[in-house]
This record gives sequence, structure tokens and C-alpha cells, in this order.
Amino acid sequence: MPEPKDAFDEIYPCDFYTAEELLEPDKMYTVPEIARLLQGLDPDAEVDEGTEAVLVDWAIPWVMTNADDLVIGEPLEEEGPGYYGLATDATESTERAADEGANADDPAE
Repeated sequence: MPEPKDAFDEIYPCDFYTAEELLEPDKMYTVPEIARLLQGLDPDAEVDEGTEAVLVDWAIPWVMTNADDLVIGEPLEEEGPGYYGLATDATESTERAADEGANADDPAE
């Protein structure tokens, strides 16, 4: 049920970290780790399942909104999670070179 704004002692601007502010450029993170960081917690902090579910619900839209500033790493294990990291000039250069190398073998390109 919606509540009137004056029912709250304080209200705050809805301000989220940018990818560059939140993530270390040389690290890759799972969505639950990003969720913890968004709450000011250590990425390895212990949280109960209910809290983690709520944090992940907040993190998924953040990942989608910041997708242009992120890179994705395949899971390290077959059933493991994917990883997200900060896109950097070095990362983007490596990706472009890989794409150009793949396209060089494709006669349609």
C-alpha cells in the first residue's frame, strides 16, 4: 500500500553508484557480489538468503542500466555463475582485436 511522503522522517535522492565508482578495474564480480557492494558491504559478506534475494533484486537492474560500462566473463565452472567487470580501455582493445581476428576468417565480413 502506498504511503504518504510525510509519513517518513527523512527521504533521500535515489542515487546509485556508477560502474566505475563501484567496481575495481582488475576484478570480475558475480551479481550477488555486486549486490553486496551496492549496499556498502564487502563482496564476500555473509548475508541470509532472504536479504541476498532482496539485494540481488536491486542489483539486476543496476547491471542492466550500466551494461555499456561492463564486460561479461563466462562462468569459471560449468554450473557456476557468470561474472561482470568494469570495461576498461585495455579490455575493449582486447575485445576489438578478438572480434577483428574472428571476422578476418569470415569471407562474408
